[in-house]
Amino acid sequence: MIGTNGRLAQLREMVAEVLEIDPDELDETSDFVEEYEADSLRAIEILSRIERMYKVEIPQSELATMRSLKGVSEVVARYVGP
Repeated sequence: MIGTNGRLAQLREMVAEVLEIDPDELDETSDFVEEYEADSLRAIEILSRIERMYKVEIPQSELATMRSLKGVSEVVARYVGP
């Protein structure tokens, strides 16, 4: 089982890959749209990868919350568990 810090590191790597940036550039509160020019396709790609990674289904309505690494982590915690 991956702990909270391990999960955050795993999510950081995955999100950075989708955004095509270095994981070290990704701050927990950085807004994907404003700071990294992420579009809706990248948001859906992040959601899709999370669903495959954790074998869960997350409604697209959660995309509004998933605008930062912190938001992504909170959504994952709600659907996967802490």
